[in-house]
Amino acid sequence: MPTLLDERENLVSTQWLEQRLDAPDIVIIDASYYLPDAGRNGRQEYDEQRIPGAVFFDIDEISDDTSGLPHTMPPPEKFSSRMRSMGIGDGMRVVVYDGAGLFSAARVWWMFRTFGHTDVAILDGGFPKWLAEGLPVEDGPPLQRQPRHMTARYSASSVRDKQDIFSAIETGSPQIADARSPGRFSAAEPEPRAGMRGGHMPGARNVHYKTLLNENGTLKPTEAITRVFEDAGIDLTRPVITTCGSGVTAAILTLGLTLTGHSANSLYDGSWVEWGSDPDTPVETD
Repeated sequence: MPTLLDERENLVSTQWLEQRLDAPDIVIIDASYYLPDAGRNGRQEYDEQRIPGAVFFDIDEISDDTSGLPHTMPPPEKFSSRMRSMGIGDGMRVVVYDGAGLFSAARVWWMFRTFGHTDVAILDGGFPKWLAEGLPVEDGPPLQRQPRHMTARYSASSVRDKQDIFSAIETGSPQIADARSPGRFSAAEPEPRAGMRGGHMPGARNVHYKTLLNENGTLKPTEAITRVFEDAGIDLTRPVITTCGSGVTAAILTLGLTLTGHSANSLYDGSWVEWGSDPDTPVETD
């Protein structure tokens, strides 16, 4: 994808996208999702206003509804079926944004990459930056895109489960980077979902996802992102598993790692919803 913001792969600027709104090979995705206590509804906000031509990606619906956990990765055939019906196909450039600036868009970026579609980028600064710059929006019923064929090739190495975390705790490798807030990491703040213990996995390092962002929701420069990980005790020469509350903001850490050139990383899909709800998993609070 040429002419990316700051030549950093996986990011595009608002100006770059505004100049290409009518490009036939680009599809724009609104991936807005919010935590249960946020008081916001991504689909409702999309219906009220969105970037022209954007389609809505419902991460709760496009998931494995048999897992018992929120928005875990769907089977490849479900992903490809949903993308086909949304008019997203092979050979298309995908640009993802969300209504928070950068919160859930990284999760959808990671999903596309995990299913083998690497021509995907995130709108740096998201919809808040788009609105602040007075760029065009649309409302009302969205236009229905023509179905397109999407090939989904699942990369199992990108996804980790509970047993992988047990192994990482026991061996010390890969490292575990937790994207939740320091308060949730230390159990000083309650979890947003009922029935979960506070704290973190033994040996995990806290890399709050917001520390990778500027005040306007854009990503910090690559050198600053590198320092954030290193200051948190993450050795960027070694493999990393990212985690968070439910596998959403963990993808922001995955994005940050990717921007630094780190490729030996994966994401714990069940994250704290799975780990913190299981009374048999070890938890630390210091």
